[in-house]
Amino acid sequence: MITISPAFDPAGLPRKPAALCIGAQKAGTSWLAQMLGQHPQVWIPPFKEVQFFNHRFISGHRKWIGWHYRNKPQEIRQRHQRRNVPMPPELDDYLNAITSGQMFHNQWYKRVFAPAPEGAMPLDFTPEYSALPDEGVDFVRQFLPKAKIIYLIRHPVDRTISQLRMNLLREQRRLNTDADWLAELDNPVLYERGDYATYLPRWQGRFPDMLVIPFGRIAGDPAGVMRQVEDYLGIEPQSYHDLTEKVFANPEGHQPPAAAIAALKQRLQPQMDFLIRNLGADFASQTR
Repeated sequence: MITISPAFDPAGLPRKPAALCIGAQKAGTSWLAQMLGQHPQVWIPPFKEVQFFNHRFISGHRKWIGWHYRNKPQEIRQRHQRRNVPMPPELDDYLNAITSGQMFHNQWYKRVFAPAPEGAMPLDFTPEYSALPDEGVDFVRQFLPKAKIIYLIRHPVDRTISQLRMNLLREQRRLNTDADWLAELDNPVLYERGDYATYLPRWQGRFPDMLVIPFGRIAGDPAGVMRQVEDYLGIEPQSYHDLTEKVFANPEGHQPPAAAIAALKQRLQPQMDFLIRNLGADFASQTR
């Protein structure tokens, strides 16, 4: 569950987010949202991922984004029921307003962040923005010229394996042979969000001060990561609960065989070469 600040201003005016958190799938954005959601100077929408820019520029995302907005408000309400916690009326009104009528226009996007209290920095945590095309990133730069950008990355092979295992779990499938695993590696969905060689230069070209965080640092030095993020966002140091806890950990078992791992290493070597060439060997190694 994403922890958000209890502060909620029902009379707040529409506003733009001050920062975007984007990145590869299975690279730690949910963990970072869990941490920053505890910070009194940060406000994250209750459904976390706004999906505004990719709805506008990646047409293939629109169908499942519709599912996201049909289901997330229901999940929030059910969460309150399970915990026997009354649903705050202002939160219920907000969810109804955000998910009804015309959506995904510029004013709607600013209304998403209206409840952020004065003095709190609204953040948009939508990892999928990392895959925006050139014209999409150009639009972000024009629409949010002062925004801070945090981009999370993970070792290409580890990230792809984690995503593959997550997909199999969701689909309740098991792969029994090397041939089954190798065939699964041909699914282009596995690689769309981990194409660092395409996406990182696209974002760094428009936001040269973008903060890039390797997944390995979250596991190895989570407190140090949070100090770096706080400094980048210009917010005060904070103590965080569950700093070392994984948010969405894949269950044990059903690991790919050696043949599949070797094939992935070969397929993804260009991505590793890019990370080493552009971010440095030491930095790239921290993605694990």
